[in-house]
Amino acid sequence: MVSLDDAVTARMESHGTRFEVLVDPDLALALKNGSEVDFDDLLAIDKIFKDASRGDEASDEMMTEVYNTTDPNEIAEKIIKEGDIQLTSEQRKRIQQQKKRKVINKIARNAVNPQQNDAPHPPNRIEKAMEEAGVRIDPFEPVNKQVDIALDAIRPIIPIKFKQKKFAVLIPGKYSGSAYGQMQNFGQIVDEEWQDDGSWVGVIQCPGGIRGELEGLVAEITEGNGEVKAYGD
Repeated sequence: MVSLDDAVTARMESHGTRFEVLVDPDLALALKNGSEVDFDDLLAIDKIFKDASRGDEASDEMMTEVYNTTDPNEIAEKIIKEGDIQLTSEQRKRIQQQKKRKVINKIARNAVNPQQNDAPHPPNRIEKAMEEAGVRIDPFEPVNKQVDIALDAIRPIIPIKFKQKKFAVLIPGKYSGSAYGQMQNFGQIVDEEWQDDGSWVGVIQCPGGIRGELEGLVAEITEGNGEVKAYGD
């Protein structure tokens, strides 16, 4: 359960009445964006207020009239999803920075530079382009939506597009048994062949920007003895 000192107010107005609840800001944003959360961790106190700062609680009659229930979890969920979450400036800045990093990382994992043989863009290049384009991160909007907005903004600045690429991977026989599951989890295996010596050769389709991650994974699990090549090289 979040402490009262760290909680923020979520509020909405309906039927001429204001309803407020004290919540964990991160979990409230997660719930508002569609994630499931534990209400024991979400709520600072399992009460619904007319004015949380004064401790004025909403009456059972008011809650029943508006929400058809007096259950604080059900009402809190509706308040968070349909109302506003009041963040402090420090909380807003922290959440914006976290979401900005997620936007940058998602673009870097999926995007390539079509003018440089579909090479990946490093995250710092994407971040500089976003800053130059004046991209503003909204702490309340889902990451996927803001990725689309950021892409539209930076396309005039750097050549960039989302692209799936195929990579040929060679795993020597000594490591192929333990490595196969990790290759399946990394991307879609579109072709594969087991060699007479036990080596595995496969073609994996995955976002074009994560070739470096694939190379690092293969190097780690094969002690540097595996190979990764862009399919067709």
